[in-house]
Amino acid sequence: MKILLIGTAVVAVLLSGCARRPDSISATSIPMEAYTGDSCSSLNQQLTNEKENLSTLSKQQHDAANGDAFGVFLIGVPIGSLAGADKEGEIATSKGKINAMEAAMHKKKCAGF
Repeated sequence: MKILLIGTAVVAVLLSGCARRPDSISATSIPMEAYTGDSCSSLNQQLTNEKENLSTLSKQQHDAANGDAFGVFLIGVPIGSLAGADKEGEIATSKGKINAMEAAMHKKKCAGF
């Protein structure tokens, strides 16, 4: 019974250290006021750049999550997360920037918003 309990605890700890999928990461709250001083064209360019950045980060995070799942399956250790491949914080910040930029563009009544 103790072995089962210890085994369950070890598995829970290892799985909690695994990288999350990009779509399950929530955006960090960033105030739109950080972007309201920018012009619509500047905001549009920044938004395009940040969406590309998010796409790159999401691919890296997806790879890290797959690596963690594989590592846990093979040796019981989330290899990607331990190696620093987890980009959760960067993805949350990027999503927050995108939300803030879009809100600022909406407030400024930029084309398409």
